Amino acid sequence: MVKAASYILISLILLVFFMPFFYTVSPYELNPQRILESPSLTHFFGTDRLGRDVLARVLNGGQTSLIIGFLSASIASLIGLFVGINAGFFKGNIDKTITILIDLFLTFPTFFLLLALVSYIQASALVLIIVISITGWMGMARLIRSESFAIGNKPFIKILKLANVSKTKIIFKYFAPLLAPIFLISFTFGVGGSILAESGLSFLGLGINPPQMSWGSLLSDGKAVIDIAWWVSFFPGLMIFIVTFCLMQISDFLQEKANTKEIQQT
Repeated sequence: MVKAASYILISLILLVFFMPFFYTVSPYELNPQRILESPSLTHFFGTDRLGRDVLARVLNGGQTSLIIGFLSASIASLIGLFVGINAGFFKGNIDKTITILIDLFLTFPTFFLLLALVSYIQASALVLIIVISITGWMGMARLIRSESFAIGNKPFIKILKLANVSKTKIIFKYFAPLLAPIFLISFTFGVGGSILAESGLSFLGLGINPPQMSWGSLLSDGKAVIDIAWWVSFFPGLMIFIVTFCLMQISDFLQEKANTKEIQQT
């Protein structure tokens, strides 16, 4: 199952970024003669209420959604990794301070925190990447902190500390490889969450603004005509489902492999 999910995800990403070079229909071109046409050989995904090609718009919007999803998840994961390692390695007052900071962020539901931040800022792709990153690092930080505590209590780490090996070397040479599986699991999960967060904000009209587009904004555009033109919302919604489902399958597989390896080591 995970192989199929990986192939589907990679194929979809390649299609979104490279198919526009071959499918040269403009996602912005209005055609009053072809308003709300159903899927056909002329327009594979049909047209919207302004006669624009839905396939071209799904491809263009997919680039925005995927870029926001992967970049925001990368930034959030790196922040969480840095914060979690520092808490687990140094412990003491540093750990207490970081724990309070994490708990403070977790006090507010993530999506409502996103809504609060975006409502005061003019949304754009860059703003969404920053905002989703700021609100998405806590889960990674808690996982890394917990695992860092366990690694820090291992005998060879204590020996390295007694031998006055530099903290930087211990973290990068010994902590990082052991934390890699958890980082990858959390990252794949975070990408799916970031895409859903962006889609949710855009669906509510607080995300990507015209003329830019994303899968979430396309989904929102189609809700007004969903009873007479299902395809306008269906195809961007299908893309969101496929990407997030594939990422969840990959994340579950990585978690299963990490658990198996941990059991074998014990």
